[in-house]
Amino acid sequence: MSVSVTYTAVLEVKQPTAEHLARLLRDHRITAGTREGRRALGCFRQAVLVLRWFIDGTRLSQLACDNGLPVSTTYRYRHEGLTVLAAGAPDLATALERAKAAWLTHLNFDGTVIRTDRVATPDPNGADLWWSGKHKHHGGNMQVIATPDGWPIWVSPVRPGREHDTTCARQHGLLHALNRIAAELDMPTPVDLGYENAGDGLRHPVKKPAGGELTEAQQTYNKVIRGIHGVCERANSLLKTAFKALRRVSLDPIRLTKIAAAALPLLHLEYDRTA
Repeated sequence: MSVSVTYTAVLEVKQPTAEHLARLLRDHRITAGTREGRRALGCFRQAVLVLRWFIDGTRLSQLACDNGLPVSTTYRYRHEGLTVLAAGAPDLATALERAKAAWLTHLNFDGTVIRTDRVATPDPNGADLWWSGKHKHHGGNMQVIATPDGWPIWVSPVRPGREHDTTCARQHGLLHALNRIAAELDMPTPVDLGYENAGDGLRHPVKKPAGGELTEAQQTYNKVIRGIHGVCERANSLLKTAFKALRRVSLDPIRLTKIAAAALPLLHLEYDRTA
């Protein structure tokens, strides 16, 4: 007697999104010179496999079982899907050009730590490189630029969770780019105090002086900055709630760069929006 149960499931993703990914995979196979009939899955079924992992966080062993594939082949199919999606992610210059073209009043900018499994990688001082003291778990630091309404338009490569937001932003050239666009187009970027004194283009709340109090004007300014910047939390939330794969990553943390880069165009496809 069979010990397994077959059931019908529905993947919460638009049909055009799956079809677009299937076309990307088809083009990738053509470029790679893959001969017809040499793959266990067609492009559309591979696209569904990748989307199930991305959106539902389905285990690779389950995906392998459902598609009659070896686990090693399933890993390869997933990484292939990540590669073709990540290729469509905008670089920093392109994202800022789109922001200029959209005549945005300002940009939102914040960092987020994507939780990962424990990785024992010491930094030069012997401390755990991927441990985030602020969040109390292992993870990779990602910097996210968003529109005024909290729509993500760019995600950075991953940096170790131990690093401060300002350090990560400086490593990616973000501080220079955002300060430049603020000076040229009067398009400032509200941030939190994690980016204190990072440049005139980045507007952060006024820190309460030691032993003193903020003036009424400073308190009002802080409320305005925090109110505007608080919308940026929507960008990080969109990425993490739309894709279970970004809530906790069991792969090498370095692979977070490709996963996040692939998530952005996928999100844009689902909502038919870029900037």
